[in-house]
Amino acid sequence: MINVTIWNEDSLDATHEDVLKVYPEGLNGALADFLGKNENMNVRTANLDEPECGLSDEILESTDVLLWWGHGKHHLVPDELVKKIHNRVLRGMGMVFLHSAHFSKPFQSLMGTTCSLKWRDGDRERLWTILPNHPIAKGLPEYFELEEEEMYGERFDIPQPDELVFLGWFSGGEVFRSGCVWYRGLGKVFYFQPGHETNPTYLNENIQKVITNAVNWLAPDEVVKEIECPFAEPVEASWNERHPNHKI
Repeated sequence: MINVTIWNEDSLDATHEDVLKVYPEGLNGALADFLGKNENMNVRTANLDEPECGLSDEILESTDVLLWWGHGKHHLVPDELVKKIHNRVLRGMGMVFLHSAHFSKPFQSLMGTTCSLKWRDGDRERLWTILPNHPIAKGLPEYFELEEEEMYGERFDIPQPDELVFLGWFSGGEVFRSGCVWYRGLGKVFYFQPGHETNPTYLNENIQKVITNAVNWLAPDEVVKEIECPFAEPVEASWNERHPNHKI
């Protein structure tokens, strides 16, 4: 089983009727609904208003893949929690950052950059699958469209992705690196751009397939307890040890 934790600051869900019209159970509920249908996934949700932001040491240490959606309260996430998340990714945990989580503290910590971009709501988006043999792209068409999505445009201030899986094009003319993978320590990170809170993006079957594929691929075989820096004995014997009778 893959232990999946879906984190959302939850503020928009609780205060905005236009969000609840699209997602009556909130963003966490929408994500948990389709991921929970996978027999190999044990799904739970967490949010900012819960004790320890819903990510106690026990919960975090039992999470194989963490999904993160944030928007307007990035600054309220404690730095100590950010360090713990960063460390667990380095030890092997997979992590998915969704939409405006590009400005979250954990993403900025793992990227080491500002992660800034251009934005404008209300555009049509065409998502191109540019790495079709990648496990995250399994079963996806060459491209698919979202009738209404928030435009994110370049320049996206991120390190060069280790793998660029999806490229977004918007009706306003902009393009964006919409599906990016990085390897960090023993863990893997996936950023996926679609997912504005007032658009029915997470109800789209192709979007659900991307996120489901990502969780399956990011899940580690093991998360180690700590990153070690051990002394290593030589694998091969020295030349003199292998030729004890040689004389110069």
